[in-house]
Amino acid sequence: MTSVTSPLAGRAIGLAAVPDPVFAGAMAGPGTAIDPVREAGAAVAPVDGVVLALHPHAFAVVDAEGHGVLTHLGIDTVQLNGEGFELLVAKGDTVTRGQPVIKWDPAAIEARGKSPVCPVVALDASPEALTDVVDDGLVKAGDLLFGWS
Repeated sequence: MTSVTSPLAGRAIGLAAVPDPVFAGAMAGPGTAIDPVREAGAAVAPVDGVVLALHPHAFAVVDAEGHGVLTHLGIDTVQLNGEGFELLVAKGDTVTRGQPVIKWDPAAIEARGKSPVCPVVALDASPEALTDVVDDGLVKAGDLLFGWS
């Protein structure tokens, strides 16, 4: 069982509330989403593992069980071409849960006309594989978002 924790502080809103059809329809995988607090800081690793994918606006970490967790920082933020994001690790690095991965400022993203909402998705998972999905209420970085068996 993999415990996936929040990479950010904010309000859990669930994937259905994400303003993007791919995430809202769980096409990238099941999970939840965080509407982050509007202050500069870092998104942290939601699991212990290896950084499988790393972009200025998104990262995926794969744990020892082969579970890949995608954290996407904002919606349509790929269009910002990395502006406003600072990578703190490299692809292939081993990270521990809670370790800062990408620095960003959700308020600055919002000021550029993009949604700062952050999907946290279990890649290649069936919805039935997730338990105790948090899709409502305030969360702190490191709070449990869902279990994955």
